[in-house]
Amino acid sequence: MLLNKHGEDEFWKFCGGKVEDFNLDLIETAKKEVMEEMGIEIEILNLIPFIQHIVKQSGAGNKDVILVHYLAKRLGEIKQGTDIKTWGWFNLNNLPPDLGPNILPALTHFGFLKE
Repeated sequence: MLLNKHGEDEFWKFCGGKVEDFNLDLIETAKKEVMEEMGIEIEILNLIPFIQHIVKQSGAGNKDVILVHYLAKRLGEIKQGTDIKTWGWFNLNNLPPDLGPNILPALTHFGFLKE
C-alpha cells in the first residue's frame, strides 16, 4: 500500500487532495491528485468509493471534511512531488503507528482488514 506524508499533518495518508476544479468528476480528481503527488497514473479498480466524514479541528474552528476513497492500481514508477515530505510502500501486516484516521476504515471497507 502506498502512503505518504504531506501538508501540515504529520501522519501517513493516502494520496489525495481537495477538489479544485469542479468541472472534473471525483475519479478524474483522484487521478489528478495522485499524478501531482506521486507522478504516477492510476487505474481505478472499483468505481464505487468508500466515503467517510471526519471533522478536522483547527484554530479557526471545526471543518467538515468528506473523504472519497477509491481502490486503485499504480501505473508507472514513483516520481515524488515537491510537496511530499516522504513516502513508502507498506505491508498490511506491518503498518506504521501514525496512520491517518481514514486509513484503517478504508482498508476494512475494501476487504483488506477484518472488522
